[in-house]
Amino acid sequence: MNNCDLSNLPLEWVRAFEAAGRTGSFSAAARDLGVTQAAISQRIGHLESRLGTPLFLRRPRRTVLTVEGEAWLPFVSDALLTLRQSAEDLFSTRRARIAISASASVTELWVAPRLARLTPEGGPDLVFHTMVLAAEAAAPGPQPVRIRYGSGAWPDALQAPLYAEALSPVAAPALLSGGQDWRRLPRIGVTGPRQGWKEWCAATGDSALPAPSLRFDGFAAALAAARAGCGVLLASLPLAAGDLEGRTLVRVSDTVLRPRETYWILAGTETVSCRQWAILTDLLCEAGAV
Repeated sequence: MNNCDLSNLPLEWVRAFEAAGRTGSFSAAARDLGVTQAAISQRIGHLESRLGTPLFLRRPRRTVLTVEGEAWLPFVSDALLTLRQSAEDLFSTRRARIAISASASVTELWVAPRLARLTPEGGPDLVFHTMVLAAEAAAPGPQPVRIRYGSGAWPDALQAPLYAEALSPVAAPALLSGGQDWRRLPRIGVTGPRQGWKEWCAATGDSALPAPSLRFDGFAAALAAARAGCGVLLASLPLAAGDLEGRTLVRVSDTVLRPRETYWILAGTETVSCRQWAILTDLLCEAGAV
């Protein structure tokens, strides 16, 4: 590519090369860009002539990048992504409203307390939907911004943990006023992906704990039951921070489980711009979460 002339280089040639390199075929690139395969082939041919070097090896049943093409592709992909996202940030109002799908518990206990820091002048409008996995999976088109519990390695291009998970038993002060060993008090359970009393017993050796007498399918409801003095809850300390600070709940053990799993905010580059992603992660993610 020595002494290649890039002046007045048509963007459609570059986009054809990037799409073909990213998808692995001229036909897939044609579908991606909504043009014919012949148009892709022609545009890449013009680009190769301008650059003075082949970018693809044309073989009978497949097309592969040359060494030069493979070396150039990540720079082209990054440049096109930057160009698109900067244009959206500066000129587009199409994404002024962002939909966020999350469980009711994380919305109430983690997201809502942080929304007051969002400045109306510079921030997008946020619309929250209670998580319904089956409906979300069946919905066509780009996925909304999602907040999900797991250990990471999600397929989404943009992902960040909200906080580092920490689990420990909590109870209402009134429940502990009789001086009874908390291990003999009623237990509250929560269904779902978060570690529970079984993992607590395995980690601490408290194998004689009674089975939960109450069980909820949402952490916020279980926290309300603990607040009402219904039993001891193995709580997510970050989500229970408000109750712990206000002393409506107190910790009954110094032991803390620190699982790898936590809540992550997830999005695709087609859903939010770089600027919007930075706003969301600055707003919702705890520094040094992982």
